[in-house]
Amino acid sequence: MQKRSNLIIITGFLIFGTVVMTAQNGTNSPYTRYGYGDLANRSFGAGRSMGGIGIGLHSSKQINPMNPATYAFMDSLTFLFDFGASFQMSLYNDGTNKQNDLNGNIEYVAMQFPILKRAAMSVGLIPFSQVGYKFGEAKTSDDGLLYSESFEGTGGLNQLYAGLSIELWKKRLSIGSNIHYLFGSITHTAQTQYSSSNTTGIRDIKSTKFTDATFDFGLQSVTPLSKTENLVIGMTFSPQKQLKSKLYKTVVNGSEIMLSDTINDSAYGIPAGYGLGISYIKERKLMIAVDYTFQEWNKVSFEGNNDAFNNRSRIAAGFELIPNYYSQPYFNRVRYRAGLNYSNSYVKINGNGYKEYGVTAGIGFPISDDRSFVNFSLEYLKKVPDIKTMINENYFRVTLSFTFNEYWFFKRKVD
Repeated sequence: MQKRSNLIIITGFLIFGTVVMTAQNGTNSPYTRYGYGDLANRSFGAGRSMGGIGIGLHSSKQINPMNPATYAFMDSLTFLFDFGASFQMSLYNDGTNKQNDLNGNIEYVAMQFPILKRAAMSVGLIPFSQVGYKFGEAKTSDDGLLYSESFEGTGGLNQLYAGLSIELWKKRLSIGSNIHYLFGSITHTAQTQYSSSNTTGIRDIKSTKFTDATFDFGLQSVTPLSKTENLVIGMTFSPQKQLKSKLYKTVVNGSEIMLSDTINDSAYGIPAGYGLGISYIKERKLMIAVDYTFQEWNKVSFEGNNDAFNNRSRIAAGFELIPNYYSQPYFNRVRYRAGLNYSNSYVKINGNGYKEYGVTAGIGFPISDDRSFVNFSLEYLKKVPDIKTMINENYFRVTLSFTFNEYWFFKRKVD
């Protein structure tokens, strides 16, 4: 009965997460006007606090869709469920104007369970990108008329995934793959309003809807260095994909529709991606990890434009420390985490871009005999543009996640 109740609750979370993530707007960045918007961080729980690592992350107590090969390393008697939400404060500065915003997000919801002795499966919902901005200014035309221009964007893409992992060599080598159902829509609206007009002005609306399937693959190997120490190497690959899409273009003058057009499959693509992660683990004491990812964005098109993007590199590093796992005092068994990350923007803004620098820290609070965790992370992210006239962005983000780990497949003996 308890297992059935837990399953109902978790299924409810999945449905709730699907609805909320589809409707949410977790950013106000003007840079999301370009491309697919801000790319999401796919790391869960501990990895989020460690700079956003995941490719070389090796843990039987955490779901890790960044590398699907990790699923098989879980305990064959347990069931995992993970849910995360975030809150952030954003600060924007273009050298003249400043703006502060508050946003909140459902970050992810996922579950993982064994299906065979050396195979496990994970399903969940994770974000791919977010779009959210609104800005404008007053202008004067050549003939002296006052008018205003405003720009607004909403939407984003999400991924409903299912992953399978198989352990090829017990506790040493595993492979895995995720299939993602990519879905969502992005809408951009530009409006021009003349002060002498009583109408709502001219609105140019461009909305793109995406639905398609994508894949990624992973491998992870574990090399023992001693009885309590391991070296873990992980690799990931995702192939380039041309997305199925529908582009809706509408021009409205007041209440009159001047143009309405639909374009199918207007050449939108996502790039091939490669990842390498290495971690050193001293069991129940220390983990140090480094990840590197590379995405070939300059080989894909966006709305038919073959020069819309830059290749993107990201490097992240972090550590987790447990003061004394076998000690009775609770805070000696708490996980203390910190990390750094750096990446460049994939979008081009008039030929330029920006760099991202991040610092993270967090704590993992063990519950339920140290099987389940409440994870708390803090992140500071700074976007530094290539030229001074572009906008500087600073983010302070708090993420709270719950990792539920229970013995659902344990058969109790009855006398």
